[in-house]
Amino acid sequence: MTIFIASLFLPYTVNFNLPENKLRRRSSSPRRRHNRHGSSELSKKTLSLFHQRRPSGPSSRPSLKDHSRIFAPPESQAGKSQGEHGFPFPSDISLHRLAPSDPHSPAWGTRGTFNQPTAQTPAPPSSSILKHGVTAEKAPPMLKKMQSHITRAEPVVEEAPSFTEASWDIVPSEQGNGGLRNAVLSAIDANHLTDMFWVGTLGMPTDALDEHTRNEIAEKLEVDHESLTVYVDDNDLDAHYLHFCKTILWPVFHYQIPDNPKSKAYEDHSWVYYVTVNQAFADRIIRNWKRGDVIWIHDYHLLLVPGMIRKALPDAQIGFFLHVAFPSSEVFRCLAVREELIYGILGANLIGFQANEYCHHFLQTCSRILSVEATNKGVQLEDRFVDVGTFPIGINPKFLDLRRRGPDVAEWIRIIKARYQGKYLIVARDKLDNIRGVRQKLLAYELFLNKYPQWRDKVVLIQVASSTTSEQSELDATVSDIATRVNSIHSSLAHQPLIFLKQDIMFSQYLALITVANVLMVTSLREGMNLTSHEFIHCQDGKYSDTKHGSLILSEFTGSASLFDGHPFLVNPWDYQQCAEALNTALELSPEQRERNWVKLNNAVNEHTTAIWFKSFTEALSKVWNEQACRDSIAIPRLSVSNLTAKYRESSRRLFILDYEGTLASWGSPTSIVLITPQRAIDTLNELVEDPKNIVYLMSSRMPEEMERLFRRVSGLGLIAENGCFVRENQAEGWVKLVNSDETKAWKDGVSDMMKYFCERTEGSWIEERHASLVFHYANCEDQVTAERHAAECANHINDTCEGSQIRAIPIDGAVIVEPFSPNKATAANVVFEGIQKRMNNGDVNLDFLLVIGDGREDEVVLRWANKLHENNTIKNVETVTLGSKNTEAMATLTQGVTGM
Repeated sequence: MTIFIASLFLPYTVNFNLPENKLRRRSSSPRRRHNRHGSSELSKKTLSLFHQRRPSGPSSRPSLKDHSRIFAPPESQAGKSQGEHGFPFPSDISLHRLAPSDPHSPAWGTRGTFNQPTAQTPAPPSSSILKHGVTAEKAPPMLKKMQSHITRAEPVVEEAPSFTEASWDIVPSEQGNGGLRNAVLSAIDANHLTDMFWVGTLGMPTDALDEHTRNEIAEKLEVDHESLTVYVDDNDLDAHYLHFCKTILWPVFHYQIPDNPKSKAYEDHSWVYYVTVNQAFADRIIRNWKRGDVIWIHDYHLLLVPGMIRKALPDAQIGFFLHVAFPSSEVFRCLAVREELIYGILGANLIGFQANEYCHHFLQTCSRILSVEATNKGVQLEDRFVDVGTFPIGINPKFLDLRRRGPDVAEWIRIIKARYQGKYLIVARDKLDNIRGVRQKLLAYELFLNKYPQWRDKVVLIQVASSTTSEQSELDATVSDIATRVNSIHSSLAHQPLIFLKQDIMFSQYLALITVANVLMVTSLREGMNLTSHEFIHCQDGKYSDTKHGSLILSEFTGSASLFDGHPFLVNPWDYQQCAEALNTALELSPEQRERNWVKLNNAVNEHTTAIWFKSFTEALSKVWNEQACRDSIAIPRLSVSNLTAKYRESSRRLFILDYEGTLASWGSPTSIVLITPQRAIDTLNELVEDPKNIVYLMSSRMPEEMERLFRRVSGLGLIAENGCFVRENQAEGWVKLVNSDETKAWKDGVSDMMKYFCERTEGSWIEERHASLVFHYANCEDQVTAERHAAECANHINDTCEGSQIRAIPIDGAVIVEPFSPNKATAANVVFEGIQKRMNNGDVNLDFLLVIGDGREDEVVLRWANKLHENNTIKNVETVTLGSKNTEAMATLTQGVTGM
């Protein structure tokens, strides 16, 4: 069994060995473009995924210059092997053994210093929504004329070396998900993973390579590095990543709608590229997949891949894990392609999230946007069930300890401690973007210094603000102004309270910083999981420094906050007062209290390591895939009437539990008192009941009085009304109530008001009140699109509001029914069964035949109940049957529907 692990970037890329005189020479003159009047002007720089961006140097502000120089990479290291952050690895540590855990590290989206081809500058989105996203070939005549006047950047005329003739080496990539790589290494180290293939792109331009070179690189990666290379056009990958992923999905997933006057983030401009890249991944996996293999897709770059693979490989075992946050349904529904993205994710058998909050948001989104039933365990689609769960990723303590033992880390610890001797160090490391909360952190720190002057000469905040692939000029200017203001007000000749490093730092420097820090401050406005906080906790064990048990100040909007529940320093980054107070309290804590806090956090870190994450997800995927395969419509055989007849005849005591609507009779008006059951079914029921060996029960969503009227001509028939809330035994006159009337009235009062709100806004809808349930009907509405949307919102609102009331709103065809979780049809069936068993204990005959037939989702619980009786050998012969072809718990199917029944 092979596991295919698909992520946008492979953990490897290619470095070409070019002679010095063959290196690309760039033109020294500025690139120019021509406007429609023929005049030239300097072209604006187009940001590209493949733009070779060096770590930014020290800040130009004099007050920061000396401190920035401390963390600058030593010149002597130039040209040595570089790791994910551009840091030199010690010779005793393999390049393949460690990556920074943060999946969106500062080096994300950069090329580093490798010799690689350069992509042509792609055309930026047009400033007009009428012009963007239309190619010249497909444009209508009028738009073609308009496009002829659109200014475009001319390709850079450069003397290009021949990469197809150069030798090359496979080297560790500087891009990608470090946390995922560490998890895979942990799984290999723990023998949880023996056969796997990475699937991803090289993270470099490949259009300049000929077919032969591409094939050689792909073959080398596949044979020597267990990696399948996905080749896509440079422009496709660039538009996929920087346009759709970074300007559309990334902001929306982090609660920032790209809807401001300066935004050119039109979704359909880059949607076609997103689809193209996802399809390339799906095709690559499909070509190499064999029965029994496992496919595991990672992160928001590849949301469509599970659905694409599912179409081609219906019985494949597919997992999907989202490493970032998932927003609430109100935010996600702003995406124009929301349904396509959700259906793409739902192609998986198991969908994993970092925290329960994200899991809940996804289920809520499916219910609201797709109008499907979403339970705590997953999403019920028409043809199958998709499991959803929480699997928080962690760090690799073993490999982190290996890296901490390096002499370079020890040297940086010595340098930092000597430079800031006698100071309390507050450390922060973030991307400089609108999501990581750097601005909020600096403002909170400024308030802290103003409010607690006793700390002004004693504390230093070292803020590492790493560069990003996105232009954040306004944010850059804002945080720089705050840093300048803080230092101008609170600095002295001997002390500078804020060290603002707008640069990437080496990983050894980072480890040294979090080892000697007294406080780590994380103020992300939204983050899937902050593994920097985990690494800080682990490095505060005191093994390599006398500074230990430092305090963690963590934003409550990170996934890690859910793991550290109850931690006293979980803060709202927008509440500057709370953050300032948390800083003061953290610095004042006694060593004993700091140790108690650290021990609790460290236990949580060790309980959620990369090895545990990998093992728990893959085991859960295998389990749910086996369960789903058993319920798959392809795996369910047709009912053998001859075998059923044989079991019927050899049995001595039989129980029938049959659904009514949709099974014995076609659906009619729920309030109709006219008997619509076919006469043939009535005659058959009478014949069954007349046999003393048979006990027959009918299940329905109708109320007890309706059931009595409908089946008054079948004497001795047992009835189960309102989906299990009421039971009338086959030889009894009265009904047994399985619901609590007071509890029912309590939730009905609130739910009915919610339903009335949506009913008033949905013309043609109406509310039916039953004894133990409420139904919102909209089947007769003229505007079905609006009615379905209102029904989905109604169900979603009720499920959210009444989460602790043990009731649920279930979307069904043309209606939403609100009923209690329990009792249900399985509860009622068990009451019937126990009553029969009790009566039979006084005789010599045992129940040895059970037939349960249903057609809808509400029947699955009783089918499951019957199957358990069969598995436990409680009843000798058990047959569970469903009508039609669907994902089901039944052991057989009747494809002829009501007629076949």
